[in-house]
Amino acid sequence: MPEKTQKTPELCTRSPICVVVGHVDHGKTSILDRIRNTSIVNTEAGKITQAIGASIVPLATIKKVCKDALAAMKMNFTIPGLLFIDTPGHAAFINLRKRGGNIADIAILVVDINEGFMPQTIEAIEILRSYKTPFIIAANKIDLIHGWKKNVENNNKDDDKKNTLAKNIALQTPQVQELIDKKLYELVGKLFEVSQMQSERFDRVNDFTKQIAIVPCSAQTGEGIPELLMFITGLAQRFLEKNLLCDVKGDAAGTILEVKHDKGLGTTIDVIIHEGKLAVNDILVIGGLEKPIVTKVKALLIPTPLAEMRDRKTKFNAVKQVNAATGVKISAMDIDEAIAGMPIRSCSKNELVEVTTSIQEEVEEVIVNTDNEGIVIKADTLGSLEALQTLLRQHDIKIKKAGVGNIAKKDIIDAEANYTKSPLISVVLGFNVKDESGLCNEHVKILIDNIIYKLIEDFQAWQILERKNLEKAMLSDVVMPCKLKFLPGYVFRQNNPAVVGIEVLAGKLVAGISLMKKDTKDGKAITKVSAIQVEKESATQVEAGKQAAVSMGDVTVGRQIHEGDIFYSCIPEHHFRKLKELKHLLSENEKNILKEIAEIMRKVNPVWGV
Repeated sequence: MPEKTQKTPELCTRSPICVVVGHVDHGKTSILDRIRNTSIVNTEAGKITQAIGASIVPLATIKKVCKDALAAMKMNFTIPGLLFIDTPGHAAFINLRKRGGNIADIAILVVDINEGFMPQTIEAIEILRSYKTPFIIAANKIDLIHGWKKNVENNNKDDDKKNTLAKNIALQTPQVQELIDKKLYELVGKLFEVSQMQSERFDRVNDFTKQIAIVPCSAQTGEGIPELLMFITGLAQRFLEKNLLCDVKGDAAGTILEVKHDKGLGTTIDVIIHEGKLAVNDILVIGGLEKPIVTKVKALLIPTPLAEMRDRKTKFNAVKQVNAATGVKISAMDIDEAIAGMPIRSCSKNELVEVTTSIQEEVEEVIVNTDNEGIVIKADTLGSLEALQTLLRQHDIKIKKAGVGNIAKKDIIDAEANYTKSPLISVVLGFNVKDESGLCNEHVKILIDNIIYKLIEDFQAWQILERKNLEKAMLSDVVMPCKLKFLPGYVFRQNNPAVVGIEVLAGKLVAGISLMKKDTKDGKAITKVSAIQVEKESATQVEAGKQAAVSMGDVTVGRQIHEGDIFYSCIPEHHFRKLKELKHLLSENEKNILKEIAEIMRKVNPVWGV
């Protein structure tokens, strides 16, 4: 057999891949749009290049936009530029997966400075931490701070003549500066509260390895956007430069961002290439739920220059080859079953078996059953499934089965199998999916949400409530503590049965309960409550503080029982032990009665209930 040809790698530094994440309506899309629009400068410097799902901002453009800020901070850049993922939000971020991590090199976490942290902000931080992705915070909407004045000194529309952000903040009134600091340090405090991470305003950061930089900005006015670009670039260059080396001649590696059905093209996949090169007619291997999809690249498409990617009318240009890092639309045969978040690889015929095996192992690391017992989870993409699993494991929640797609009958059946072991894990969690099972199973709890951390919170809250309900059900089978008094002057019948008036001092009196006296000598029941009447109506129970007439068998008033006597429920010893285990479900009064009953019984048997 001919030896496998060794390819000589051609290493170069690629653009860092940057994602923009944050809570809905905090300005993720606006920040991206402002970065793109700010970067489209009418000079010879680089300009912006549109890719599928991404915007490539070259270094020359960054230097042009950040000119004054760079001079003020004395920074110098060497990386080729930045590749911004144009699809903002968690879906884009968690789908950009690769084996052992995330394709995104760095992130901008957008927070509305006036609203602060919200549910999706916290989720974004959780996901960024789980993937160990460095990030900075864009404290957006400073233009909405009461009293804020845009570009105080010169108010000029020419971007090159605008003040730097730090100078513009310094030129605000003392009241506005104080308000900015107050809002910034609320963010600092909240970030530490939810993640134990330290942070500081960008120009006050002492150590970028220990502090997250917060850049106040406005997507509306453009203030702070140069600083945002500058710090993202600087952070990537300083801490990621070695990770950005890639083989531009090697086989392509990437992740499916979206699967689309394009008119005239059929099914296409939008892919972020993070390694190597991809060319028309290359063999392409795509990870699948059951087996890899093997196909050939029919066409590679990129948008026309300066196209708006969210416009359905966007036109595309066909290209012969693309290199990392970039986004590209791929047209190929037999890709109808492709799923967002799945890995893709190009390879030669000789490498096909090795690559298909490797790529399927990568998929199975996420979707195979990993624990002997646990809950069932479903998610819309492989990337979101992996993120959900990662965060669940951080909360010590075991997973029996994980899968991609909507919830089906099989998922309900798998979850129900857990019920006999523990009702608390007879659960299906669904992230960003629908319940298509058509089943209503009282033994299976289905929880669905489009925020991962909210889904986990809801599950934990349900478990706490369900555990209490199960424990209360266990209490229904035991004799509960009760203390009552035979009221003087309320003898309605002396015997056969004795009918007397009582007051429940603590606990709950239930019909059918056996009673013992406080001064019992043998610890045995003296009588049994056969019937209860409250205001001449039959009742099954009487709460503490209430009075009732009760029928007692096998006793005679004046002989075995007397007016003013104190009675306690006669609790079997094994019931007492169970009540001790579940004492967190008892009221303080019930706990006190339980102690009194134990003291009474231990006069007869010193080790009773021990």
